[in-house]
Amino acid sequence: MDLKEAILKEHSKPQAILIRDYIGDNQSLFDELMTHFFSNEYRVTQRAAWIMTHCTEKRPFLIKPHLEKMVNNLRNGNIHVAVKRNTVRLLQNVDIPEDLMGTVADCCFQYLSDPNEAVAVKIFSMSILGELCKKEPDLANELKILIEEFMPHGTAGFRSRGKKTLIGLQKLLK
Repeated sequence: MDLKEAILKEHSKPQAILIRDYIGDNQSLFDELMTHFFSNEYRVTQRAAWIMTHCTEKRPFLIKPHLEKMVNNLRNGNIHVAVKRNTVRLLQNVDIPEDLMGTVADCCFQYLSDPNEAVAVKIFSMSILGELCKKEPDLANELKILIEEFMPHGTAGFRSRGKKTLIGLQKLLK
């Protein structure tokens, strides 16, 4: 299978699953997918991002060699929202190494506080920060204040995730 051709063939969940199953636990095929994820071709990058999340849901170990580059890519101010959304979605389910925690926390706090950021990016960022607070409890108060500030005007999804995150933070703030 020509991976790029398959990525461009169609943008659908069945196609993403087909490619995920083709990649399986083959690290070199996943590495090829990540080459497309980091390319400058908008459509290829966007679709590769979605496939990447499908791959790592079942095989999170595949992302490990690419984690630092992915996290640093979040600092790129002009990445497509699909790339941002799928990256933070993935980071919810990955054990973030200590040396990347600061960068991840900075990006997630920035996304959460940006009124123009996509709701999904905010919600995934909130979950990541909630988990990071378990390792770095000093962040808990800042996260609590931010969630409480935006909850009254947030979407139903934001408020729901906010409530769950605040419950988790209560244990840390005692």
